[in-house]
Amino acid sequence: MTRGKNAVPPEYRVVQADRKDLAAMSAALKGTQADVVLNFLGYEVGDLQLDYQLFNGAVRQYIFISSTTVYSKPHRQLPLTEDLPLGNAFWDYAQKKVECELWLRQRWAEERFPMTIVRPSHTYSKRWIPNPVSSSSYSFAARLEQGKPVFVPDDGENPWTLTGAGDFTVGLCGLVGKAEAIGESFHITSDEVLTWNRIYADIASALGVKSPEILKVPTDFICQAAPRMTGPLKGDKSNPGVFDNSKIKRFVPEFHCRKPFRAGIAESVAWLRQHPDQQNLNPQVDEVFDEVIQAWRRAGR
Repeated sequence: MTRGKNAVPPEYRVVQADRKDLAAMSAALKGTQADVVLNFLGYEVGDLQLDYQLFNGAVRQYIFISSTTVYSKPHRQLPLTEDLPLGNAFWDYAQKKVECELWLRQRWAEERFPMTIVRPSHTYSKRWIPNPVSSSSYSFAARLEQGKPVFVPDDGENPWTLTGAGDFTVGLCGLVGKAEAIGESFHITSDEVLTWNRIYADIASALGVKSPEILKVPTDFICQAAPRMTGPLKGDKSNPGVFDNSKIKRFVPEFHCRKPFRAGIAESVAWLRQHPDQQNLNPQVDEVFDEVIQAWRRAGR
């Protein structure tokens, strides 16, 4: 399903419509029988209600891509398991994902709507350079290449998990069409846990940047200087990201994250350098880094 703004690989059959337009979706799907629907674009309950009108009673499984940001902060235990309490007081993105999950669970309990919930953590691909501000571009890498300073939250020692998209796909595809997964929630993340300091070092190494300028700035200061970072940091990346993946491994024995971050990020850097038109440089990334660093230096730090 696509709006038609991006190319689709030739081996797929395109269904073109805006997924938020019920009439357009109904028309585009007329005559199409889907066994499984995967929703990567459900950000609020209204998105799911539209899908429910289209697919209730018509599909064997509806897989909703949620997020590991849904868990209560601060975490009560590590590693995080799927049955921990939900509720994120810091980030509206996570709060809406919680609402989506609860709505789907109600549909499952009352009507046996065949839903499965998947909670990825920080997943990256060849198009992404992970960082605490915004990962879906080459912008963070470009700053390091240009010798511009960046910050890391707190002392940079917070443990974090990054998952390559190719590894994530094995777990996700293993759930597709699996009747036993209906009504269940799953983490799909790597078991490799790195500090943010290690993540920055691996990115710099992939870029060939020898001595990046990295300032260690308290999370509270970052959020004060750039309030838009409160959700992504206090609601996510300044908390430990360590996950128990035993459940997905029981249901999908072939799932195993084989690519270490240092190898995955080297591939991402190489691909984005070869495809500069895909770097998707985001000026807001520079704005956040500059705002925080300037405020930190004005404070005499």
